[in-house]
Formats: sequence, C-alpha cells, structure tokens
Amino acid sequence: MEKEVGSDLKSLKNVGELLEKLREENSVLEEQVITDSSSMPPKVSAALSAAEEAGCSLEDLLQREALISNRLHQHLQDAQPWMDKLDQTLHKVNTIERHVKYLRCLQHIEELSAAVQQCLMTSSVWEAIRAVDSMAALDTGLNQSGCSHLQAFLQETLHFWHKIIKDRLTTDFEKVLIQLHWPFISPPTQSLTPTANCQEISSQLELLVSQLLALQNSDDLISQRALASCHGVPATQPASSATPPSKALPLCLPIQIMLLPLIKRFRYHFYGNRQTNTLSKPEWYLTQVLMWIGNSSTFMEERIQPILDRAGATTSAMVELCRGLLSLVQEKVASDASRLLYDDALFCHLVEEVLQFEKELRGNHSYPAVLPGLLHLLLDDAILQKWLTVEKKMAVEKMDAMLSSEGAWSSQYKDISDMDELKAPDCAETFMTLLQVITERYRSLPCPSAQLKFLELQRELVDDFRIRLTQVMKEESRCPLGARYCAILNAVNYISTILGDWGDNVFFLQLQQAAVSLGEEAVLGGLGVLELGRLASLEGSLFEGLLALLDRLKGDMMGRLLEWTMREITEKVRPYGQERWLSLPPQQDQSTMTLSSSACPMMLCVRDRLLNLHQVLSFSLFQLAWQGLAERLDNVLYQEVVLSNHFSEGGAAQLQFDMTRNLFPLFGHYCKRPENFFKHVKEACILLCLSVGSAILLRNLLKESEEEARNMTVAGDPPPESALNELGVYCLAPCDVLILLNLRASWPGQ
Repeated sequence: MEKEVGSDLKSLKNVGELLEKLREENSVLEEQVITDSSSMPPKVSAALSAAEEAGCSLEDLLQREALISNRLHQHLQDAQPWMDKLDQTLHKVNTIERHVKYLRCLQHIEELSAAVQQCLMTSSVWEAIRAVDSMAALDTGLNQSGCSHLQAFLQETLHFWHKIIKDRLTTDFEKVLIQLHWPFISPPTQSLTPTANCQEISSQLELLVSQLLALQNSDDLISQRALASCHGVPATQPASSATPPSKALPLCLPIQIMLLPLIKRFRYHFYGNRQTNTLSKPEWYLTQVLMWIGNSSTFMEERIQPILDRAGATTSAMVELCRGLLSLVQEKVASDASRLLYDDALFCHLVEEVLQFEKELRGNHSYPAVLPGLLHLLLDDAILQKWLTVEKKMAVEKMDAMLSSEGAWSSQYKDISDMDELKAPDCAETFMTLLQVITERYRSLPCPSAQLKFLELQRELVDDFRIRLTQVMKEESRCPLGARYCAILNAVNYISTILGDWGDNVFFLQLQQAAVSLGEEAVLGGLGVLELGRLASLEGSLFEGLLALLDRLKGDMMGRLLEWTMREITEKVRPYGQERWLSLPPQQDQSTMTLSSSACPMMLCVRDRLLNLHQVLSFSLFQLAWQGLAERLDNVLYQEVVLSNHFSEGGAAQLQFDMTRNLFPLFGHYCKRPENFFKHVKEACILLCLSVGSAILLRNLLKESEEEARNMTVAGDPPPESALNELGVYCLAPCDVLILLNLRASWPGQ
C-alpha cells in the first residue's frame, strides 16, 4: 500500500485493482502447490512398491537358504560314517607308506653296509669310502627325523664301518710314514728315503692321504657327535679351559694321524712323574713343540702339501700340524697356569715363555694371526689379574732398586756427546725401558680391553715415579745448582719427551680409539664431553694428564734453578751498578775501550753458570735455561744499572761496550742474535748513546705527543712509536723512553 498509494489520497481508487491483482497471484500459487503435491505420490508409491518387492525377494531367499542349509546338514550327518571310514583308511595308508619308507631306508642302510663289506673284501677302498660317505649324507638327512632307533642303527653302522676303514688306512699310512722316518724328532738329513722304492712309497703316500681326505666328512660328523654327547658331562680335563673362544674346525684327518706319535711323546715326557714335567721349566715343552714344527716343515711342505693341493683341499699342511700341536700346548699351559697363581716367580717365568713362544710361532713359522695361539689363555680373569698384580709388584721393586743405586743420577752415555743429548740419568732411562718392556709384553694381546688395563698400570707407574722424583727433588732443593738436582730435572724432561712421542705412536693411538669406543672409565678417568671429543678426534692423547703434571714439575724446578742462579749473579751486578757512570770520560778521550773492572765478576759468573748448565742440562732444557736467564738478567741490568744511574756520554759508551762486546757474546755461543734476548738493555743503550741533536728532537717529539694525549687533541704528525722504531726501539714505551732520555747528563746548558 505504501509503495502503490503512498501519501497521495487521490490514489486510493486504485486499491481495488491492487486487491484483485493480489488475489490472482494467490490463486496461481495455490494451483502450483496443489499441482506439485499431487505429482509427488506416484514417485513415492513407486519407491514403496520397489521396497516391498525387495522385502518379498529377501524373505524368499531366506526361506531357500534355510531349506538348503537343512538339506546340507542332513547330508553331512549321513556322510559322516563314510568320512570316518575314509580317514581310517587314509591313516592306514600313511602308516603303511611310512613303514615302507622306513623299510626302504633300512634296506638302503643294509645295502650300503653290504657294499662296504664287499668293497673291503675286494680291497676296493675308494668304493667303500664312497658308500660310507653316502651313509654320512643319509645320517645328516635324518638329523631332524623322529625315528630314534633308525638313527641309532645308522649311526652305529656308520661308526662301525668308518672305524674299520679308518683303522685300515691308519695302519697303512703309519707304515708309510715309518718308512719316511716320520716323526722328525731331530733335524732331518738329506737322504732319509731309500732311492730303490722311493717312487712306490710316494705313490702309496699320495693314495693314502687322498683316501683319508675322502673320509674326512664322515670323520668330522662322528667327531662332532661324540663332542656333543660329551658336552653335557662336567669336564674335569684342563683342555676345557684351553679351548679358544672361537669354534675351531676339525683337523685334517691325515694330519691327525701324523700327530699321534708326537702326542704320545708329548704326554709321555710332560705329564705324570717324569723329570721333564716340572712347573719351573715350561720352556722345555714349548721349545720341544717349536723344534717339532721346525723339523717337520720341509716334509710337510714338500711331501704332504702337494698331495693336498692335488686333492683339492684348501688347507695348509703346516698350519694344520701347528694347530694340532698347539692344542697340546694350550692344554698344558692352561693346567700349569692355574697351579702357579700363588707363585709369583714361576708365574712370571711362564708368562715370559708363553710370550716368547707366541712371538716365534708367529714370526719364524708364519702361523696365521687369525688363528688362536696361546695368548688367549692369559686373558682368563684370574690369570690376567695375577699378571697385572705381579707386573706392578716387580715394577715397583725395580723402581726402588734403580733409585737407590749408586749410579742412579748419572748418565751412562755421559762420555759420548753424540748420544747424550737428553742427558737422561740412568734411573729415568731404566724406568722408561721398563715401561717399554711392559708395552712389548702386552702389545700382542688379542683383546683391547686387556691392553687398556696394562696401559692404566703404566700410567700409575709413571705417576708413582713422578712422585718419587718430586720427593728427591725436595731434598735437593737446598742446592738447585747441584748435579743431582739437574739430573732430576733431566729425568722429568726425558720422561715427558718419551710420553709425548708415545702419544703419537700408532699403537697407543689405536688404544686411544679403543678406550673411547669401549668407554673404559679406568683409562678415561671421568673426562668431560669436550675431552672425550678431543681423544676421539686424536687431538689429545691418553698421556695428557701425566704430561701436564710433569710439565708443571719441570717448570717449578726450572724456575727454582734460575732463581738461585740469578741470586748469585745479582750479587755481582750490584758493584757494577754502583760504577761512576756520570763521571766516566768520553770515548774519544780513551785510547782503547776495555771492560769495566766492576763488570768482570758478573761476566765471569754468567759465563761459569752458562757453561755449568750447558754441561748438566739436556739440550732442550738448556735452551729454556739460558733464555730464561737472559730475560731475568735483562730485567736486573735494566733496573739495577740503567734506571738507577745517570750517564755521561762516556758512561753510556762504556755501558754499551760492556753489553754488546762482552755480555751479549757470552750468549752468542747458543744463538745468532743474543741481543734480541736483552731488549731492555739493548734499547736503553741505543737511547743513551744517541747524539745530542737526535736526543733533543726525540725528547721534544715525545713531550709534544704526551701533551696532545693529555689535552686529547689529534695532530696530523705520525705517532712517536714510528720514530722509535726507526731508531731500533720496539720494546720500550714512550714514557719509558722519556725516563731514559732524562738519565742522560750531556744536555746543552748542563
């Protein structure tokens, strides 16, 4: 109404038309609604019809499913008796089939057994070996079978025929070996084998070795089964502790037979109540085994090894022989070591002999490093701990002896100048030799953890020796210039030098890496992350802590030595400082310049002390000593002589002459430019001997620079240091230069 009529009253006549228009629109909308609502029921009814049909179909299917299920259930019930009968029949068939297979297997075993018997009767050894090998393969195939009686029968049959063949071959092989003079107890001569039947014996030897090699598989199988059956039985034999950590392969069968006479001899001589079986002489059986290895090497390499190669065996005859003999030695050493744990002397002797045996075995007889020797026996906890304890005890005893000996503080190379650069006293050199011997003893151990225990022992010994040196040094500190005090200083320097070299040694670097990877607390000593990182990156060394303590001791001793030396020299400097420097005549008034008489005692003292230190200190220590002495003497002369006096032109010239022509040359024997170690005195002489004009200009320049610095003004002139550098003055500050210039007496108007 507002839109159509608004506020115009005259337009009210149009209300009727508007009402009629609205009625028409309403009618149209009603028709549309009625039309839409009337069109919906057909679709909905169709959907409902479809749903009803689906429901009916589903009901029909369910009824059919129930019917079929009932029929199937009824069928299964009817068929169950037939299924039970069929299962019984199949079970009988399976049982019969297993019985047939069992009987066939049994028949096969009997056939193989008969074949072996027939072959042995006809001397067809190769065929018999093949049949036995087939038995061994069948035994391996039945390993997972539950037929225990069949397995037992097969194993007994295999063992029976294997033993017969092996005994026959062993007998023939031993006869051939006897003809070849095996075993070689003494070094073999050139012509042992008769030339008449040499070819026949060689043929028999090759045939028998080849046949024994072919019998290896069954022999290994029987040996492993026998070992496994005995494994559960408590072992009382010493061989149990002699077994290396890694599982060893069985020995080559021909070598086993060749070892029999050697084993018999070994047990005869080194077991029981024989005089050769004594705990104090382990070298007897160790040396005997090495002799057997050496005597047999030529025969094994020239006779046996070619046969093994032609037979396709990948083993080394010599290595196999060594392995067999080593098993005897391992058993014996393990037995003896456990009985010597309470006898230090005999235990040490046994360890020494074992180490020597291992060295000769690996070096002279080329025994492979991957195979265990005797060293793993020393890694047993009780034996290793005993070794460490005895090693420490003996080292401490030797330290006591070496420090108390008469020549402990003298060098054994003192009369040979080329070999006495370090001037190490005998006690220090003996101590480091002791440590080196310990290193050589444990270097070849196959376990890094055990090696690190010995390294920690060495570090303890070094620290103990350092403490002993400190105690002796304190007794000698009342006379630091004495020979013994200097010998102690040389000893500290020598040990520090050797340990520094060890820190770069490949062996100790490998131990360092092992300590980091294993996290050995005893060696690492609770180091922080940064220190561990330095060790892991090989920037540091395992001896850093000891080196720091030794360097501190060396620094303290060197400081005390120089302090005492300077105390004596300073007394000689005082008369020289009281010289009448202000009244000395100019240089041109003297015919020749000579050393000041008051300087002679000082010069003689410096010369004597330098010569003495050069004779008693090592080269590196003497370098530190004379440089430290020069630095201290420079300060004393600067304070006691230069700054305590005023100098005329003649006095300055005399001071420069005394220093440059007399004092500096005393140190010129040890360096090319000794004046560089007397910077204060040298530069003071330069300033005191300047010409008057140059001195005035320099003083004015320094005063102007001082005024500018005080007033905080900036000038364009170069700094005073450049002028000082042109004169050769680098050490003294401008304020010190002004003080020195004011000590000059030759100024105009004065």
